[in-house]
Amino acid sequence: MQEPEEKRPKIAVVMPAYNAAATLGSTYERIPPGFADEIILVDDASIDTTPEIAEELGLRVVVHPHNVGYGGNQKTCYLEALRLGADIVIMLHPDGQYEPEILPQMAEPIQRGQAHVVLGSRIIAPGGARAAHMPWWKIIANRFLTACENLVLRQGLSEYHSGYRAYSRHFLETVPFLRNDNGFVFDTQILVQATAFGFRVHEVPARTRYFEDASSVGFRTSVKYGFGTLRTLLQYALHRAGMRRSRLFAR
Repeated sequence: MQEPEEKRPKIAVVMPAYNAAATLGSTYERIPPGFADEIILVDDASIDTTPEIAEELGLRVVVHPHNVGYGGNQKTCYLEALRLGADIVIMLHPDGQYEPEILPQMAEPIQRGQAHVVLGSRIIAPGGARAAHMPWWKIIANRFLTACENLVLRQGLSEYHSGYRAYSRHFLETVPFLRNDNGFVFDTQILVQATAFGFRVHEVPARTRYFEDASSVGFRTSVKYGFGTLRTLLQYALHRAGMRRSRLFAR
């Protein structure tokens, strides 16, 4: 008697978008054909033609009537992917900074049961960040914050600040990501939640590129993000020590 074939997981690629009209089409074209069961674009009240282009490309489009921020956009992305029954959810920025060609590698550790969270690391390959022309101050800040995070979280990752991420359905249904900030520090909070709830995080090498049409977080926003990351680590350390409980890390 023939054994039943293993069910293929349903994969959703989510694209949090804000004014991505110039790069969305070229990014979409680089997604491996047939890889994703759903491609969802959440538009955060863009003032350009991002939603119209997404609809022309045949993407599933959700439009925010008001801008809620990068973290708030991700919340909608993940809720929509879960609603559609996705087993693996991969966030791909529509600005073309991260390479869509490695989407299968992003999903593989989750498919194999090796991890529930996968990060596309720009740092894991020696010289990768410099080769991509990442600004020097971002490289320094990334290394400093990553060292602090490894000290507190004991994960031993090469970086925590990549925007290229994959999550399992079980992970998104377990961690209280809706309690997270609506800004950029959302990215830090959800990874600290991964540690708090005992999920394994895996990394794969990912190339990135910085160019004129790609979105870029400025120095002032980056400073705010850095302090938000340090504050999140302190909240977690106090929570773990039983000194001050945080609803970010409580079931």
